[in-house]
Amino acid sequence: MALAVVKDLRVVRAPATAEDLEALETDVLAGFVLARAAAGLSDGTISSDVVHLEQVRAWFGRPLWEMEPTDADTYFGKVMRGAARGTRLSRAQAIKTYFLFLELRHKIEIHQMTGRVVECPIDEMNRPRGRQEGRLRIPPTADQVGRLFAGWREELTICRKFAPAARNYTAAKLMSEVGLRVNEACKLDLPDIKWDLGRFGKLHVRHGKGARGSGPRERMVPLINNAAATLRWFVEDVWGQFGDDHTRPGVPLLLSERKNIDGSAARVGDETLRSALAIAAERHLPDWPDPVTPHVLRHFCASQLYLGGMDLLAIQAVLGHAWIATTMKYVHVPGAHVEDAWIAGQQRAAARLTGLRGS
Repeated sequence: MALAVVKDLRVVRAPATAEDLEALETDVLAGFVLARAAAGLSDGTISSDVVHLEQVRAWFGRPLWEMEPTDADTYFGKVMRGAARGTRLSRAQAIKTYFLFLELRHKIEIHQMTGRVVECPIDEMNRPRGRQEGRLRIPPTADQVGRLFAGWREELTICRKFAPAARNYTAAKLMSEVGLRVNEACKLDLPDIKWDLGRFGKLHVRHGKGARGSGPRERMVPLINNAAATLRWFVEDVWGQFGDDHTRPGVPLLLSERKNIDGSAARVGDETLRSALAIAAERHLPDWPDPVTPHVLRHFCASQLYLGGMDLLAIQAVLGHAWIATTMKYVHVPGAHVEDAWIAGQQRAAARLTGLRGS
């Protein structure tokens, strides 16, 4: 029986030069980014983690694998003491994830070059407590949103550029009707409208936001709540005015006036849609004190679907949430909702009792 060769972490090679350590640090960070991309995380999530790590590295002044719990104590107890809770939590999580990567992939290599055993400086004693909570977004009422779109619709008849104005109006309507995110709307292609699927037709959202940065999550959104009529009007009466070929592969649903190098229409950007909605809200909903953003319309959609009788699981499927708890945060009901629900329940109970007596 042969004996296996066992590597001993206590065996240290000749001291590495500053150039060697700098090259290792660069390679490790590049490997971290590639590994997170391989795990399916979105570019935005990976970029955010890298920014957090660079901020800590700039303060520490040395490779992060040299950090110890006392360094983390100083950083989060003094430097980050007054920072927002969400920033503290995100930065601590980025450090923990990075050190997990170091321990799994580079622990032996770092020890051989530096004599240091990698250990995460974030522990149960200095770990920032709490969790991130999204800012509460109370949407306008149905009457207010109705006034917003009524005024916006009338404005289309006198605007200088009808096609882009109608496109912005259509995007906002879809956000309010089926809860599309603004980035999801921008990335829709014309063939993503599946007119013949289901009872109402469906919209293939290919670039849905993934939970916790996990990457795109596809979903099929039924064209309920008048969304089919909104899309049919746009496609039949507006889309062709942008001068693109509807048979072109990958042709966008929401086109821009700008042209690509080949002469085809470019895809509209999310800032264009955000700006158009903000301007329309300022003109037609001046009594609403808060900004009307695409995400506010998404909250409005969830609330109206719930008040219309749709259950939370169905709303979760429409919005594309991974967790039902997230969907519950999107539903806002009027103050009399509890009383109205109780009265409706009493009426149903009385009707059942009357039916039993009559049978």
